[in-house]
Order: sequence, then structure tokens, then C-alpha cells
Amino acid sequence: MNHRPPRPTPAVDALPLTRPFVAPEELARLAGHTSLLRLGANESAFGPPPRALEAMRDALPRISWYGDPESTDLREALAARHRCTPENVVVGAGIDDLLGMAVGAYMSPGDVAVATLGTYPTFAYHVAARAGRMETIAYEYDGSVALASLFARAASARARIVYLANPDNPSGSFIGRATLERALAAVPSDVLFVLDEAYGDFAASTQLLPDEIDPRIVRMRTFSKAYGLAGARIGYALADRTVTATFNKIRIQYNVNRNAQIGALAALEEEPFVAAVVAEVADGREEYAALGHRLGLPTLPSLANFVNFDLGTRERAEAVLAALMRAGVFVRKPGAPPIDRCIRVTVGTGEERAAFATRLAEALDDVGAKSPGS
Repeated sequence: MNHRPPRPTPAVDALPLTRPFVAPEELARLAGHTSLLRLGANESAFGPPPRALEAMRDALPRISWYGDPESTDLREALAARHRCTPENVVVGAGIDDLLGMAVGAYMSPGDVAVATLGTYPTFAYHVAARAGRMETIAYEYDGSVALASLFARAASARARIVYLANPDNPSGSFIGRATLERALAAVPSDVLFVLDEAYGDFAASTQLLPDEIDPRIVRMRTFSKAYGLAGARIGYALADRTVTATFNKIRIQYNVNRNAQIGALAALEEEPFVAAVVAEVADGREEYAALGHRLGLPTLPSLANFVNFDLGTRERAEAVLAALMRAGVFVRKPGAPPIDRCIRVTVGTGEERAAFATRLAEALDDVGAKSPGS
């Protein structure tokens, strides 16, 4: 007798097999490299805070224990930092996990979500998996988000969720507090506004929205970037109690590992370390801008830990991306126009930035991709 495997749901069965990201380890294998100059995933080149490493090392003998499923100590510390209550905080396995909670809790099949075309792809991945429908707007030419158009599309499409990464990934653009506050007046009360602030630590606190709980807004933060804990997979959301309670209805109980909780809690005490990382990243962005100027490649404005170099066309960007990979340099490029003409490069250490500068110049020579007149 021939047995056939069970079929998934029609919505899932219809999805193409896609991955939001191809890992640098796989790219290295495909290119025949044993290692890469790793500047494509926006990881911190400066490592975790020393106290976080020490706390996680000390906790390793107890890795046989489950972590606190409520992340109580961490939520209390985060609530104190953001001037809210622990009930306003949900901890997840990175923002990817939290995005899944938002979509899973607030979208039914056929519901609409609105975002910028080409922004952080995991959000659209979750929407597709829930049989939702994405409505998008395009980036401005300089990579900035047309905020008024975003919210207008949400209103016209009767969206359930609006997603905004601020600073944006992959463009690096940033919308300041005053502009965002004015635009929020157009957000209907029945729309969930997901504000992804993964790179928020690279902006001054005065540039971000104030620490006030707005029932319409879920603010998502991470320890992956400025805190250097990407491999630990831990982030958190700040929201109204009714929203966090809804998230907790569908949250996997043991979604965050014990050592990640311990490391994140210790990392919060390392403000001088994180401030030094933020300052070094700002210096690195300026260094990249100067490099781009020397090579005839404009850079897009960025307030994240990466910079986009403008190659002028998608074809030239793809050629340089391939040349860099041949040289053992891992970077990425935005996937949607108009910024698919760029390559996106993480701010590395001083040594990594110097190595990248050399290899970028060589890659441009290799493919003849210098801009006219450079």
C-alpha cells in the first residue's frame, strides 16, 4: 500500500519555500571559504558586555534547569528602565519571536498588514504564514520611509497591523520623535502599530518616543545589536497590559533560554560599555561615508549599525556583492527598489573596516563598477 504524507493547511501548502535570510555559514560553504569578513548580519563587532559574559559563564553549570518562563527578574528591570510596570513587558526569543506573537494574535486569514516594501522581511514572513495580505508602499529614493503614505495606506486598506522599523532595516533611515508623534494622530484606535526599535539604542533617547504606554503601539527592542547578544536570541516588547496579556495567551511558555535571560539582565548594568559601542558605531558610519566619498559611492543616511553604499543600479550592486563574496567578504543588499541599488555593510571594528575598504576598492576594480567621474 502506498501511503501519502498528510497535507498541511491550504494556506501553508500554497506558500513558496522561502527563507528570510541565507546564513553566512552557508554562503561561505557555497563560495568555498572557511571564514568570512562578516559584515552582513548587523551583529555587534564589539561583543557582549563583560558582565553579561561573566554571568552567563557562571550560570552554565545550571543549564540543565529551565529558565523562568515569565522572565520575572528581567521584566522588572526593563519596567524600571522604561518607567512602566512588569505587566507592560513581554520577553521573547528576539524580535522575530515577538513579531510572530503580534501577527498571530491580531491577524486572521485575509486580514491586511501594511509596511514599506523591502523592510525587515520577517514581518512579511509571519503575515504570509498566517494567510494575511501585505499592502506596501515604496521607500523614498534616499531610503527614508514615507510615513504619511504608510498610515494613509493603512487607513484605506483597513489594516489590522502597521509595521515600522525605526531606525529602518535595511535602509538605516530614521524618523525623529516630533515627526512620528504628529503622524501617529492618523493611526486609528483599532490598528496595532508595531514599532520595531531593534536599532533604537543607536539613537539618543530624546530622539525616540517617550517612555509612555500607548494602547495602539507595541514597541519592540532587542539585545542583539548594541548589547552584542544576537546569538542568545532575546528581545522584549513594551505595550498596554491588554496587548501583553494577549501575547501571553499564545507565547511559548519556555520561549527564552535561561542563559539569555541571565546575560540580558547583567547587560542592562553595563551602560558605559553600550555607550562606547554606540559611539564607535557612529565613528564607523562616518568612516564608511568618507570611504564612499573617496570611491564615488554615495552613502544613505543611517542611524543604525550599518551603512548602505549606493552603486547606482541593482545590477552593479549585485555584481559588487558577488565580487566581495569571492573575496571572502559577507555583506547584504536591500531586495526592493529603489534601494536595491545599494549594498548594506555592518560597522565592524577598526581593523575590519580597514580590511573592507581595501576589498571594496578591489571589488569595484574587478567589476568596473566605479561611478562615472570617480
